[in-house]
Amino acid sequence: MENPFKKILHNEEVPELLKEKVMNDISFIKLSIDIADLFVVKYPNTIGSFLPTDKKKK
Repeated sequence: MENPFKKILHNEEVPELLKEKVMNDISFIKLSIDIADLFVVKYPNTIGSFLPTDKKKK
């Protein structure tokens, strides 16, 4: 299989539509990571801070 990156010319400009699509994809990935972080890490930590889990204090 031939490497498609070798076909890119160094002087050639990338089309704006392609740049916009790549930036939108990156933004979507960052948003997905932020949402996952919110519901997987921060939300359980917040709930855990409200609910006592140490049963020895009773």
